[in-house]
Amino acid sequence: MEVEFSKEDFFLPDVKYEYLDHTADVQLHAWGESLKEAFEQCGTAMFGYMTELEYVSVQTCYQIEAQGDDVEGLLFHFLDELLFLFSAEPFLICRRLEITKFDLETFEIECRCYGEPFDLEKHPQGTEVKAITYSAMQVIQEPEKNNFEVFVIIDI
Repeated sequence: MEVEFSKEDFFLPDVKYEYLDHTADVQLHAWGESLKEAFEQCGTAMFGYMTELEYVSVQTCYQIEAQGDDVEGLLFHFLDELLFLFSAEPFLICRRLEITKFDLETFEIECRCYGEPFDLEKHPQGTEVKAITYSAMQVIQEPEKNNFEVFVIIDI
C-alpha cells in the first residue's frame, strides 16, 4: 500500500501500556482516551515486547483488517493479524499503528501498520510471541470516566 508519511510517523506515540507478570506468559495492559486508542496501544505493546521500538524506523505501511463476533473477539483477531504480519512475509515490526476503521456494531477494524521488516542486525531481539490468548482477557469501557482499558495475555 502506497502511503505518504508524515512527520509524526517517525516519532514514537505516547506510551500508554505496561507489561504485567503472569505465570509463564506476559499480560499486556493498555489504555487510552478511547477504546480505539487502547487497541492501538495494545498492539504497540506487543511489538514493544518483541524488540525495542526506538530502533524501528518507518519504511513501509501495511494495512490489515480484522473482524470479531464481539469486542473481545475483535481484540483477539486484531492482535492475531498483527502477529501474523510479524511472523510471515514481510516480517513487519511496527513502530506505530493507526486504526482507520473501528466499528463496534459490525466488529470490524482496519489498521495502518507503520514499520519495517525485522532485522536481527538492527533490532534487539526481545521475546518471541507465540500466540494471542483469550485467557483472562478484559475490555473495560467507562466512557463517563474517559477510561478505556484492555488486558490480554500473550503466549511467549
